[in-house]
Amino acid sequence: MAEQSMEPVAEAGARSGRLRVFLVDDHAMFRAGVRAELGAHVEVVGEASTVAEAVSRIAATGPDVVLLDVHMPDGGGRAVLDAMRRTHPQVKFLALSVSDAAEDVIGLIRAGARGYVTKTISPDELTAAIRRVADGDAVFSPRLAGFVLDAFAARPDAPVADPELDQLTNREREVLRLLARGYAYKEIAKELFISIKTVETHVSNVLRKLQMSNRYELSRWAADRRLV
Repeated sequence: MAEQSMEPVAEAGARSGRLRVFLVDDHAMFRAGVRAELGAHVEVVGEASTVAEAVSRIAATGPDVVLLDVHMPDGGGRAVLDAMRRTHPQVKFLALSVSDAAEDVIGLIRAGARGYVTKTISPDELTAAIRRVADGDAVFSPRLAGFVLDAFAARPDAPVADPELDQLTNREREVLRLLARGYAYKEIAKELFISIKTVETHVSNVLRKLQMSNRYELSRWAADRRLV
């Protein structure tokens, strides 16, 4: 039934000759920027800021490609993929994230994404990546491709797991990674579109969960796990 309901939408897209793209990201300003940059090249058919909205609206619009943020407050890209891949296997997903962590890349690919690029990508490169994913190719930012090759070559069936790391939320991992790279709290807040107070709260939570006392210990811990 799901495939039948999507056929008219797909036919309309084919007649227009433009790829139909859906945006999933919890930052409205970022979605607006992507829509403005891509508008001349693809047809942006919808957007969502939560997992529930994404699942409902993707099913209703039937896009060719979904640009999918990895970390959102209610579950993120993995939750969207888990909900959609069985009922709408024809929809292709391209992760577009601020995170370049190996566990995020591998986790999204294992869940069914066809590619993973970071938000530093240029508009032209993003347009090309969308077209390649729509054509069935796998697309990665250069540095991220190595993570996927290493993971699937060395341990094709094993999940990426770390008991200590698993204590942290996705946002706490992002803050930790930037902190370990030497970012100041103000810079982390700007990078992640959150307040400095929120950054401080996340750092405090990470210190408590990992039983550490300062950012220098956290930096060493992150470096040992190749999170930096």
